[in-house]
Amino acid sequence: MTSNMRTHEFDLPSELPAEDINELYHSHGSTSTTQVDGEPDKDERVDGRQRPLEAAQEGSSNTIDSVEKIGAAAATTQLAQGPQGAPDGGMAAWLTVLGGFCAMFVSFGWVNCMGIFIDYYKTHQLKDESTSTVTWVTSLMTFMMFFGGPFVGILFDNFGPRYIVLAGTFFHVFGLMMISISSEYYQFLLAQGLCSPIGTSALFHCSINSISTWFGRRRALALGIATSGASLGGVILPIMLTRLFDQLDFGWAVRICAFLILFCLVIANCTLKSRLQHRRKPFHFRDFARPLREVPFLLTTAGTFCFFWGMFLPFSFIPSQAQKNGMSASLASYLIPIMNAASTPGRIIPPYLADLFGRFNLMILMTFLSVILVLGVWLPTHGNVPSILFSAFYGFSSGTAVSLAPALVAQISEIREIGVRSGTYFFLVSFAALTGTPIAGALLPDPLRGSYLKLNVFCAVVMFSGVVLYCLAKLWISEGRVVKKV
Repeated sequence: MTSNMRTHEFDLPSELPAEDINELYHSHGSTSTTQVDGEPDKDERVDGRQRPLEAAQEGSSNTIDSVEKIGAAAATTQLAQGPQGAPDGGMAAWLTVLGGFCAMFVSFGWVNCMGIFIDYYKTHQLKDESTSTVTWVTSLMTFMMFFGGPFVGILFDNFGPRYIVLAGTFFHVFGLMMISISSEYYQFLLAQGLCSPIGTSALFHCSINSISTWFGRRRALALGIATSGASLGGVILPIMLTRLFDQLDFGWAVRICAFLILFCLVIANCTLKSRLQHRRKPFHFRDFARPLREVPFLLTTAGTFCFFWGMFLPFSFIPSQAQKNGMSASLASYLIPIMNAASTPGRIIPPYLADLFGRFNLMILMTFLSVILVLGVWLPTHGNVPSILFSAFYGFSSGTAVSLAPALVAQISEIREIGVRSGTYFFLVSFAALTGTPIAGALLPDPLRGSYLKLNVFCAVVMFSGVVLYCLAKLWISEGRVVKKV
């Protein structure tokens, strides 16, 4: 028998996280770059049985092949995480988190202002339009931010974050300046629903992908700290807008926010970096569809879709419901800042615990808590105190879901494909963000006098569907073991 084999030596990373080795072994075990060149001769089998010597040789071959597979997985991990694995700290890593914090402040933080814009447009520039029509503008803000994921992802994997962040800065700031001089519905749709969100999409996805390259064991914590910038933006920007609307006018209110956003983006441009060496590689559309063949990825994406379908509704309608129940307009305008302020610890503390006890476990717990709050507090709410309490507690639980969502997809992905896989993930989730608020607007034609029952029930049902899908994903990954860190 003649069989030519290649054998290789691998320098295994000394501080490689066990979960990363396990993930990469499963993802690369069947497609190892180290392969056996030769084939056994066809006459090696006699009557369907192997000769003893050849059986022993095949056993040796299988052993070598297994070692090669593990070695190839470790080598791939070494390429993705560096000689010592992901550093999980250091000056460059934490500066990237700072840049991500600033980018989240101006991207997701700006999207968190949509409730303020709905209330203002309904009483000013777009007062003759229906609630459902107005909410298309704010829904596009969220939709476009997530929708750009695949396009930003493939650019990130090929070129890194530098020029993407620069382009995102231009589109976001230019869009805000155009909003400040808009007066017609189509102008708001183009400037606030398309131009500015193209920029926020580039900033949002670059932040997530860049941070994921620097952190492994502490990835959820790092992403949580960065996404807390969205919470801070959701506190500062709505209050700024509300005050400036009264003291100046709509145009200057938006322009002043644009200048603040530009300052933050200067910091982001200087600090956001990827640890990987990005090289151009051929792109195929099937690269985006391939992750959907994996059951854990499919279930996780479906769970996030359902949860995000309802998650943004309280951010859009809690101020109007509170006013309907007798709260003053000035106090109601602070409910969204309260919600975003409470989400700041929600984006840091639970993600820290998620790295210890399992990201899927914490995601299931906090999303289920959100469902309970909608049914147990928001649905029967009457009066100021319940509205304020709901805003605080829901902000905490929903903030956890936002920060853990990218950590989940990173956990079930190979790091060099993080751009494409997170792009596919958020691309599909974007359609939930696009349709959720208009559906709620159709269920509630008159926010200040109508019943919120249908809206509350829709919100709770779709979010609970997300919880169920997360549970199924966790059970699939853990092979049916309920009590396991996943």
